[in-house]
Amino acid sequence: MGATDAFAGRPVVGQRLSAVDYVLRDLRDAVESGVIHVGERLPSESALAARYSVSRTVIREVLRALEAKGLTVTRDGKGTFVVATHPHDVMFEGYSAAHLMEARPGVEIPAAALAALRRTEEQLDTIAQLIERMEKEKDETVWTRLDASFHLAIAQASGNPVFADVVASLAAALAGQSEMLNIQPLRRAASQAEHRTIATAVARGSAVEAEDAMRFHLEQVREAVSVTLTAAPSAAPAVPAKRSNRKRRH
Repeated sequence: MGATDAFAGRPVVGQRLSAVDYVLRDLRDAVESGVIHVGERLPSESALAARYSVSRTVIREVLRALEAKGLTVTRDGKGTFVVATHPHDVMFEGYSAAHLMEARPGVEIPAAALAALRRTEEQLDTIAQLIERMEKEKDETVWTRLDASFHLAIAQASGNPVFADVVASLAAALAGQSEMLNIQPLRRAASQAEHRTIATAVARGSAVEAEDAMRFHLEQVREAVSVTLTAAPSAAPAVPAKRSNRKRRH
């Protein structure tokens, strides 16, 4: 029996806080005190639900809170892993990695679908040129900027200025996140293939294909973020946390 299994097996009684607050506090204490170590996987939702005598819905809310605080990351099909003993988060131009991944699907997936229906020939040329430049680019910093430009070009091709403005405001943050992810072997090549699939779907005029391609790409980005933070949690704060001078819109 592993350390986390033993932890899940110990019943807890006497809670007076709300279920979510109590479980969150107890799990945070376990992580911060080292009862559950960095790099270890948390017990399953069902095991935690049994330990605390709460529903799995409560456990899911707690796990989301832990990830938002930078203590854990959840990897699809693999579970939730501890990546830090105290709350922190990697920041990109004032945005956390978790917040970026929470927001991007709601903007970029529908933008890709609309781009397939509304793009102009000039916009298709711009997207194709970006793909070509990215495939030839050797400088990592330049490549990450082109990556952000590609996502902006897709949003602009949607014909919806709201999508375009949102992605434009995130351009520097997206480039910073991309730079972090490119430390993973083969991630840049995989990302490039995903970009090409998105571009092809937009050029074909298939909203469904473009939507699916963007969704898959963002799922892979989320997985790459999780892998990066799980594999090297101590290195995460080393990513430059740039200050942003932009004004927030109200």
